[in-house]
Amino acid sequence: MTPENTTIVMVDHAVGFANLLRSHDLGTHINNVVGLAKTATLFGTGLVVTNGESDKPSGPLYPELMAVIGDDFPVIERSGATNAFADPAFAAAVEATGRRKLAIAGVSTEGCVLQSVLGALRLGYEVSVIADASGSLTRETHDIALLRMIQAGAVPTTWYSLAGELEYDHTSARGPLLQRVMREHQPTMAKGVQAYAFTKSLTQSS
Repeated sequence: MTPENTTIVMVDHAVGFANLLRSHDLGTHINNVVGLAKTATLFGTGLVVTNGESDKPSGPLYPELMAVIGDDFPVIERSGATNAFADPAFAAAVEATGRRKLAIAGVSTEGCVLQSVLGALRLGYEVSVIADASGSLTRETHDIALLRMIQAGAVPTTWYSLAGELEYDHTSARGPLLQRVMREHQPTMAKGVQAYAFTKSLTQSS
């Protein structure tokens, strides 16, 4: 997957659904969702964001997500289709990116994510499902939905693994973008780099 051939698809990361998630810690989940959105905006992949109608109980998208995408990526509201590709406006937006590789994440894993992944596969897209930027009612329902998608032909991955695939060379022109999302959304790795830099500075000064 490269920025040039990949579209990141974010499905129904809505505040009303967030209160129901039990498959992941909510803070970690939101961190991963924002990290995925930043990966799309920084690396210049395709990005299509969708939600149900915002006046329904699920409500609008996470404010943290909206802060990243701003007005540059309009949210496509669907009137009820769990398979987002059944919505003509959504399907057209994905097609318009011109990319055939999709990385899909959303809420809930066993609901709209599963159905949208199956819909994409039926249309001939190559699909990866971003497991740690998706969430479900329980860990069991999340895991079983992932197994269903894998059996159907989707490839499981995580948001930072995707970022590392989009740019695997830290010395390249896009390398600083990978380092930025790591610093901002992978705190354990960021602390490891800080510890290394500190140790190296001590060695050089001695």
